[in-house]
Amino acid sequence: MAVTATSPATRPPVTTSRTGAAAVTAALVLLVAALAVVDITQGTAAVGASEVWKAFTGQAEAGDASVVIESRLPRMTAGILVGAMLGMAGAALQAVSRNVLASPDTLAVNAGSYLALGLVAVTGVSLPLLASSGVALLGSLAASAVVLGLSGLGAGTVRLVLAGTALMLGLNAVTEGLLLLFPEETHGLYQWNQGSIGQNGFDGVIRMAPLGLAGLLGLLLVARRVDALALGDDAARGLGVPVRATRVTAVVLAALLSAASVTLAGPIGFVGLCAPALIRALARRCREFTRTRASLPLTGLTGAALVLGSDVLLRSLVPADLAVAVPTGVVTSLVGAIFLIVMAVRLKDTAASAAPDRLRIRSRAVFLMVTAVLVVVLIGVTIAAVLLGDAKLLLGDVVNWAQGRSGQTVSFVLDTRMPRVLAALLAGAALALAGTLIQAVTRNPLAEPAVLGVSGGAALGAVLLVTTVPLAGSWGMSGAAFAGAAVSSVIVFGLAARGGFQQNRLVLVGIGVATAATALISLLIVLTDPFNAVKALTWLSGSTYGRTLPDVVPLAVVVALGLVVAVLRRSELDLVSLDEDTPRLLGMDLARGRLGFLVLGVLLSATAVAAAGTIGFVGLVAPHAARALVGRPHARVVPVAVLLGAALVCTADLLGRTVIAPAQLGAGMVTAVIGTPYFLYLLVRSRR
Repeated sequence: MAVTATSPATRPPVTTSRTGAAAVTAALVLLVAALAVVDITQGTAAVGASEVWKAFTGQAEAGDASVVIESRLPRMTAGILVGAMLGMAGAALQAVSRNVLASPDTLAVNAGSYLALGLVAVTGVSLPLLASSGVALLGSLAASAVVLGLSGLGAGTVRLVLAGTALMLGLNAVTEGLLLLFPEETHGLYQWNQGSIGQNGFDGVIRMAPLGLAGLLGLLLVARRVDALALGDDAARGLGVPVRATRVTAVVLAALLSAASVTLAGPIGFVGLCAPALIRALARRCREFTRTRASLPLTGLTGAALVLGSDVLLRSLVPADLAVAVPTGVVTSLVGAIFLIVMAVRLKDTAASAAPDRLRIRSRAVFLMVTAVLVVVLIGVTIAAVLLGDAKLLLGDVVNWAQGRSGQTVSFVLDTRMPRVLAALLAGAALALAGTLIQAVTRNPLAEPAVLGVSGGAALGAVLLVTTVPLAGSWGMSGAAFAGAAVSSVIVFGLAARGGFQQNRLVLVGIGVATAATALISLLIVLTDPFNAVKALTWLSGSTYGRTLPDVVPLAVVVALGLVVAVLRRSELDLVSLDEDTPRLLGMDLARGRLGFLVLGVLLSATAVAAAGTIGFVGLVAPHAARALVGRPHARVVPVAVLLGAALVCTADLLGRTVIAPAQLGAGMVTAVIGTPYFLYLLVRSRR
């Protein structure tokens, strides 16, 4: 899964003059200073540039001086400090991993810090700021160690992003579960996770600044050793560089910078990815910036400019009373998502498509036996889901309810529980079928609606409708979800189709679109109902809570349509999943067939999201397990994958509402906890 950057036809001349480097540095300093001046004049209070100047000269009124000194100046200073720390952390991680996509975001550093702080919050212990930074550091170190270990240092850019994204989804699922289970103890943690540089005084900045300075000095001390790592491990050892110690030291220092930033302002996304990339572009023209000692401070300045620029842009475009509620991290995540998509398109993918899995040919008897077992399992899971919950029932109660002879209590329980069970079953079937279709069309074993941003686009469309038209019906919700999924799919598949559906580019673009969708959803939630994080988390966690039979009807129709098409077109699915040439040789219109299957996959994903929220990894796990059980022919894979998906989501929903009853967890959280290890296992297996 190697990915290399495309080389331009002609390279710009490289400047070696230190005067040019000094000029660039001075320009960046002036840019940060200008952004700082603009940032400090923006806010909800009517305190403009003249009042700010009076506050600095001691001539302002007490109220104006308090706004400037206690709010705006700390916010601006925090923006500079956070941006600088994240920029330097990203530069260090990219240097030691020799990976242009390494950053605190792609290494799940922020997700590790988020979970660590969430675990502490659940205990009810109130930690001082420095102690919280230590907890965040431990979480970030653990997460980065797992990602770097699974991805393999220098083994390819995409593997690291995949491992980091999968681990991030799993860790965030656990953290969001804690937020739902302990809303009082974790109050405010969801808003904090969006990332905001707003401060109440200088206390936080003063406490975190020494950590940032320590991280910078430490990285400068090992800068020459880090430069040697760029030559390769063997060459670095030949120069007397302790490779492992240098790498561990740099990662620890980068994690320290990230933890300090997270403690001060929450996760500010993608600054650590964008800032080093911009400096690399400058290094092509100025050789001085190829050295870590010269580029590291410059990357810090660039990170500061990105954070302050995002804050200034937000406050310029959004009214002041709304801008104050929008976290800066949402804006940087949007910018970073676009940046990641652009990088994915420009990267040269050397692995056009995955080789088919080496699976044994299964006999018809095996297929029938597996299908029969899965049918029995699905029936058992369905019965358990109907009978178990906060109120336990008997089969006789269900029979009486079906005949209209049950009591009021039993009727109420089953009237609310049956739609939930149906929604879980149908959503699982839809996502499994969608994953099967998308993996066949793209010939990518890692393609899945959630990873490719299709589910994120559907969730964005549904949330947009809910926030603007609260009384919209189930068909309207499905339509909005399909519109969002369609837009995201056009972006993902359109960009990835350039030069063929290369698996690495497809996944990278999908991750970028999914990140952008998540940021926009957070923005909608903050702007429309910033204090009701529980409602947002319930939706995004893939919960079937509150579903009614009318909500399930669109999903049932689409699943039935999808099954009919998949069964009737099973031979075309087999051909599409082989290669580019075989379908054409057999007279198949490949472009038309591929488009039809993709549209059907998007429709299935969208209706599943509309009915049950965002549920990840089902479209990945079910098709893989089905192929392992019955082989590659889609005449067998489709029914087995659908049965597996339905059973998986129904089981996840059952566990979510019974294990810790009366409290409940979304099915999406449970599937994320199950799917993350499986996704990481696939990554490890692909290295062999």
